[in-house]
Amino acid sequence: MNYQIKRNTEETQLNISLANNGTQSHINTGVGFLDHMLTLFTFHSGLTLSIEATGDTYVDDHHITEDIGIVIGQLLLELIKTQQSFTRYGCSYVPMDEALARTVVDISGRPYFSFNSKLSAQKVGTFDTELVEEFFRALIINARFTVHIDLLRGGNTHHEIEAIFKSFARALKISLAQNEDGRIPSSKGVIE
Repeated sequence: MNYQIKRNTEETQLNISLANNGTQSHINTGVGFLDHMLTLFTFHSGLTLSIEATGDTYVDDHHITEDIGIVIGQLLLELIKTQQSFTRYGCSYVPMDEALARTVVDISGRPYFSFNSKLSAQKVGTFDTELVEEFFRALIINARFTVHIDLLRGGNTHHEIEAIFKSFARALKISLAQNEDGRIPSSKGVIE
């Protein structure tokens, strides 16, 4: 199934679709580093994204990065609502050379985000690295997940962020995998 949202504000214009089929993604955010990280995310999560985005990047990359996170989170929530059979929990450690990141995901219906990741530099190219946390917060709150992201070892900032995106993607892939018995993975019988 393909899920799509168009979001137009005074700051950004987004057309994003998501599918859980692992086919080729098309990503054009106007922010090169974000395109790179989202391409890695789709590869390692098995999700397919189509993103056409423009925005006020002449100001900075904040609005477009955060708004893309919001929409991807909303699309993931729609996927979860229709899928209803998933493993729920996922954990992944990913090294990127000297950097090591760990992400733990719970598709809980209760949004909570912990980001314990001190990045080594304030910029990678022209990208403000503080936007990594903003992107994930927007995604996680809108998807209604509980997620803990920890950068356990650092070094090169590009490597640190890449390890974070890959570890989140792989933990999410585990969480989204079909539940063996096909039931909703909650003793309450529901995840809302």
